[in-house]
Amino acid sequence: MTKTISIQYYTTAVGELILGATDGRLCLCDWRYRKMRDAVNSRIKKTLNAKFVEQGDAVIDLAIQQLEEYFLQQRREFDVPLLTAGTSFQKLVWDQLQQIPYGSVASYKQLAEKMDNPKAVRAVASANGANALSIFVPCHRIIGSNGQLVGYAGGLPAKQKLLALESDLFALS
Repeated sequence: MTKTISIQYYTTAVGELILGATDGRLCLCDWRYRKMRDAVNSRIKKTLNAKFVEQGDAVIDLAIQQLEEYFLQQRREFDVPLLTAGTSFQKLVWDQLQQIPYGSVASYKQLAEKMDNPKAVRAVASANGANALSIFVPCHRIIGSNGQLVGYAGGLPAKQKLLALESDLFALS
């Protein structure tokens, strides 16, 4: 039996997100117009054996409330229940991303080393790019080993704004 993933679109000061929830957990918070939108949607639908239906959901409401607090610099940690849809390696990378504290950054290399797999830098980068729970699983906190900003599904301007927000350089209004 095919399940339903409730989805809604949500516009932030940084860009438009698509939020999705099923079984009382958030499974999607991603940039609506990212290059891999269709691939990410397909993976989530296939992994969860579900279809998207645009409708309200209490978990999405909670996610929006916490995102609004985050953008107002009133929240540094989220407690929305999450459901990740990916391979065991991707889930391991996403778990590691959640360990990067608010206001901090790490490189793909540092993440691979933390996972006791220093040669997996490219695989870590690929898993990071497949993250469908942007902001909640903070892939924007990943920078290049040289300290430069590297690719981001929401675009580098969005990544720069999120990092600046978290470093208290400015508030989004």
